Amino acid sequence: MDKKSFQVPNIGCDGCVKTIKNELSALPGVKRVDGEVESKVVTVEWDDPANWDKIVETLREIDYAPAGA
Repeated sequence: MDKKSFQVPNIGCDGCVKTIKNELSALPGVKRVDGEVESKVVTVEWDDPANWDKIVETLREIDYAPAGA
């Protein structure tokens, strides 16, 4: 299982975190998604067939791209 924590500058409220959780959790292979409004940090755990590129692509599609991505 892979795990990564990263900042998402566009997080501004609990609704943002909920959207991120819902969208990423819908990806096959994503096991867990946690987010924190105050720190703007999201943590994702995944197995195949999910991968980091697909996670970033999904976040970009919903306007919550990781910092530096």
